[in-house]
Amino acid sequence: MHDLDETLDGLTQRDWQRAASGTVRFALVGLGGWTRTRALPAIGDSTLCETAVVVSGSAEKAERVAEEAPEATTPTPLTYDAFRAGDAVDEYDAVYVATPNALHLPYVAAAADHGKAVLCEKPLEATLERAERLVAACEDAGVPLMCAYRMQTDPLTRAARTAIRDGSIGDPAHVRGHMTQPVLEHGGPDQWRLDPDLAGYGTSVTDLGIYPLNTTRFLLDADPTSVTATFRGSHPAFDDVPDERASFSVSFPDDVVAECAASQNLAKAGELRVIGSAGELVLSPAFYGGEDRELVLRRGTTSASLSARHIDQMCEEFDYFADRVLTGRAPEPDGDHALVDMRAIAAVYEAAEHGERVRL
Repeated sequence: MHDLDETLDGLTQRDWQRAASGTVRFALVGLGGWTRTRALPAIGDSTLCETAVVVSGSAEKAERVAEEAPEATTPTPLTYDAFRAGDAVDEYDAVYVATPNALHLPYVAAAADHGKAVLCEKPLEATLERAERLVAACEDAGVPLMCAYRMQTDPLTRAARTAIRDGSIGDPAHVRGHMTQPVLEHGGPDQWRLDPDLAGYGTSVTDLGIYPLNTTRFLLDADPTSVTATFRGSHPAFDDVPDERASFSVSFPDDVVAECAASQNLAKAGELRVIGSAGELVLSPAFYGGEDRELVLRRGTTSASLSARHIDQMCEEFDYFADRVLTGRAPEPDGDHALVDMRAIAAVYEAAEHGERVRL
């Protein structure tokens, strides 16, 4: 059996890190709850990053967040308009965009125009067409773009991928993954995730289903070939989006199938299970950062497990991106990688609407 303890020991040493020193100064664009409670503390605890600029649609909010930031030097507060105009452009090296989905494009394009490296939250944009324009803006400007798939820099996820590559479960055949949360408890019915003009095609698949989809791609090192999907729901808060509860099946090469579920109106939960010809791997809880998690490998009557405590996925993600910027290496979850997810997500909504398999 693969020695998972040895795998994790190696990965916790950051197998990806090449920069021995250096600092990447970030401008944080979009100061919602995720940025304030997860991104700012993660950067504060990071090795290679600092917050230099904070950007909001409200000057007052930007000033308040700057004053409360856990930085030795208070970040410069900017409005969105000031950021796009190029104010304080010499004070930061990279931009983290965490606005609602349909606002990613203008601020990524502005960052690219300023010649700054970009770390953009997922999904890359509200629609495939807008995501393609976003990637093109970075390519035309010659700036690196990384989509914020924090599961890909998470030590347990990386340990699972190594175990699969080393044959610990034989040939992967079936994946089951789900991510759910009661989103109405965190913002009510008027939030942007329930507004198709800001969220895009829907809410559960774009915001949550992307986690089992992309993590499966990362673990298998494979891209989807077709999808089927079914949506359900009756809560009036979800009248403007089609996917209060979503189930979708994703086919991969070599007859591998991933069965995924996502909902913005169920209890908070998440798990990923990969079943192979000789065993299975289970990551639980999965996808939500800030939790103690466990990776379990079962093969026959034998099992082994690894626990991850006090690992900040966001800190790992920011330092990974900074390491790539400092060393001049392209980040692996780049724009083209993210576009594969955008195509698959668009296909999931098409499949649910028409009740038929959509090939990619």
